[in-house]
Amino acid sequence: MPNNKRKNRGNKNKEVTMTPSNEDTPIQDYEDDDIEEMQEADLKKLIRTLRSSQKQILELQKSLMDKIENLSRENEILRRNQNEAKQLVQQETGIVTEVKNSIDQMKNTIESLTNRMGEAEERISDLEDRAQERIQSDQRKEEEIRNLKHNVRNLQDTIKKPNIRVLGVPEGMEREKGLEGLFSEILAENFPGLEKDREILVQEAHRTPNKHDQKRSSPRHVVIELSTVKHKEKILKCAREKRQITLRGSPIRLTADFSSETLQARREWQDIAQVLRENNCQPRILYPAKLSFVNEGEIKTFHSKEKLKEFVATRPALQKMLKDVLHTETQKHGHQYERR
Repeated sequence: MPNNKRKNRGNKNKEVTMTPSNEDTPIQDYEDDDIEEMQEADLKKLIRTLRSSQKQILELQKSLMDKIENLSRENEILRRNQNEAKQLVQQETGIVTEVKNSIDQMKNTIESLTNRMGEAEERISDLEDRAQERIQSDQRKEEEIRNLKHNVRNLQDTIKKPNIRVLGVPEGMEREKGLEGLFSEILAENFPGLEKDREILVQEAHRTPNKHDQKRSSPRHVVIELSTVKHKEKILKCAREKRQITLRGSPIRLTADFSSETLQARREWQDIAQVLRENNCQPRILYPAKLSFVNEGEIKTFHSKEKLKEFVATRPALQKMLKDVLHTETQKHGHQYERR
């Protein structure tokens, strides 16, 4: 029996050694004596375990190869990404450089513009100073012109102060007696007592304007220059008392002689004086162009409409009385200003 077992074992050994030579299995690592001592079942189990391990090793090897290939591909992708990233960094670096250059150019431009603005502001400031100086100079000149006009007006009024202006004397009537003779006739016809006054002397008599305009319907005024202002005031006072003055039965008027500016200023009081007269305020236009009237028992005198308006604003009754005429005067001045 032992011999049979050995024969069987020998057959088994032969079966074992008949495994393909191309597969390097771990079975060859065992000694022949050890293999003979193994039980058949243990040997089969060992072979299966070895084959399973060999398969797992192959699978692991394949998995590792796949991973190596994946890593290689990923490494290639990473390298490409790095190259692209480098290119992007280079491009961004170029863009940043361009942006920096643009910013530097903008800074230089802004600095240049700032300098120019500073120079422009200085020029504007100089121009404003010059303009202000010119305005002040013009204002001074206007003030000087106004003062000169006022002085000329006062001088003219002073020169004309002894004069009497006669209105309504027909053209050509002076041919018989002359203008001085006509004035003596006016005194004799209206003021017999004054006609005998030897102190009343006529210095000069003429018509104004000097040249007669044929198209003018009304006769030119006659200007009588007396020797003293006192005689002029005396004659005008008598004329105011008599009210109706005539020459050969025809009505005429005697007034003081003023410059054209003063006459205009006196005319501007006429509408206001008429309203005051209608309300028994006893208005008078004083020399040279002042308005005087009675208000609440007191005599008030005004040199300009502005002063009158300030006073009227404090007197409700007077304000109501002169509201329309003062409003009309304001509108007139507004239209005159617009025309200028």
